[in-house]
Amino acid sequence: MPPEVFHSHPLVTPLIPILPRVPPKSELKRTLQNKYCQGGRMKFTKRKLIPVLVFILLSASILRLLKLTILTSSPSLPPAGSPPFRQQKCPSLSPICRNNIPPANANASILTEKENRFLLDLVSRRIPCKLLVFGLEPRYLSLASLNAGGFTVFIEDNPEKISTMKATNKTSVYKVEYQTIAAEAYKLLKHARENPDCSPKFRLSKLSRCKLALTNLPREVYNTKWDVVVVDGPRGDTPDSPGRMAAIYTAGILARKGNVIDILVHDVDRMIEKWFSWEFLCEKNLVSSKGRFWNFRILGEPNATTFCTI
Repeated sequence: MPPEVFHSHPLVTPLIPILPRVPPKSELKRTLQNKYCQGGRMKFTKRKLIPVLVFILLSASILRLLKLTILTSSPSLPPAGSPPFRQQKCPSLSPICRNNIPPANANASILTEKENRFLLDLVSRRIPCKLLVFGLEPRYLSLASLNAGGFTVFIEDNPEKISTMKATNKTSVYKVEYQTIAAEAYKLLKHARENPDCSPKFRLSKLSRCKLALTNLPREVYNTKWDVVVVDGPRGDTPDSPGRMAAIYTAGILARKGNVIDILVHDVDRMIEKWFSWEFLCEKNLVSSKGRFWNFRILGEPNATTFCTI
């Protein structure tokens, strides 16, 4: 009897593929963190980082440009409806008001070397000439010496300064009393705009009804056709000081009566000097500047009815 034979069946590969083991959530989270994070910070490729840096730099540049524009832009002329001058409550020249005003800075109006050279060069080109100076300062006495062939007139409101000056045949000093204060600059500007008596067609005289007109000057000042006018007085550094509103207005009136006149205004970094110069001397006539000096060159217009034309 033959022995029994046991047949072995070959191993059969299962038809259903074996799926990979799904990692638990904690392991998956750790894998993602290792891939995209390092040290708690997101990994950025160079391609993703460049646009971010460009945006930051561009934003910083725009902000800086806006800041520079705001700081350096010149203010426009004050509109007729809103006061541009920050007035302190100092309506009169009372002792109480004076005590509330800080002392003036003695160095506020000192000329720099460049400003002094600018002034001397301009006067040198016009000598011998008829020179009118608002403000008697020691530094301006050299102008009278330089203009020895012409004649020079100083307008001053401080008796102490006048007492130190000796008049000559070629140099005169006239005392003036200003009826204005710097705190009322805007009211005076509005008055000049609305009052026909402030028009350049009216001659300066003791009968002038414009509040900016200097009515107590000698006839010589009104009738002379000046070549150069320097405005560096009176004081205008405090609300109770006279301010230079009347001096600049007077220079503007005198300019229309002459031929070709150079007007130099000092301290144009201050609001009143700047706006009154634009109003009565006109920006179109500004030909040069140095430091805090503006030089306006104005052609005579005896029949002018307005100061500035658009």
